[in-house]
Amino acid sequence: MIDDIDRQILTILQDNARTAAAEIARRVEMAPSAVFERIKKLEERGVIRGYSAMLDPRPLGLNLLAFIMVRADERITAIEAGRQIAAIPGVQEVHHIAGEDCYLVKVRTRDTESLGRLLREQLGAIPFVRGTRTTIVLETVKETSYLPIEPAGAAPADPASGVSPPTAREGDGIA
Repeated sequence: MIDDIDRQILTILQDNARTAAAEIARRVEMAPSAVFERIKKLEERGVIRGYSAMLDPRPLGLNLLAFIMVRADERITAIEAGRQIAAIPGVQEVHHIAGEDCYLVKVRTRDTESLGRLLREQLGAIPFVRGTRTTIVLETVKETSYLPIEPAGAAPADPASGVSPPTAREGDGIA
């Protein structure tokens, strides 16, 4: 069970994963050792899956972002094609989806030429892949891995309510 203190800790870590346990403890009004123990338990339970640096892809030469819809010829319960797609360098996300296509894939490459090579030489080499449709991103308005963390017992936000989502925060990856 995740309580309000855990939720506060998770929010702080999402804002900056390098926040020291002593600083988190000060903000949640607990002893540093208790905060450290809570973080350790959240890691052990898989609530915190890891820590990473958010990198700007442009200085790394990864200027092209594309989404690829992949149609695969495999049973609906199989995801072998998805596993093989996930192993391709430059693939950031692979989602097994419902509908006419089987996978939604997010990729970053240097340019259209390298995207073409990825489609032909890597995706095309996977035996299950029967077809692809690619959308190239012109501009990213928002990109984040930030999860909204509601207080315990609070009803989840209802998009139909007309209440605006929280505004972007520093580190949300807005391009």
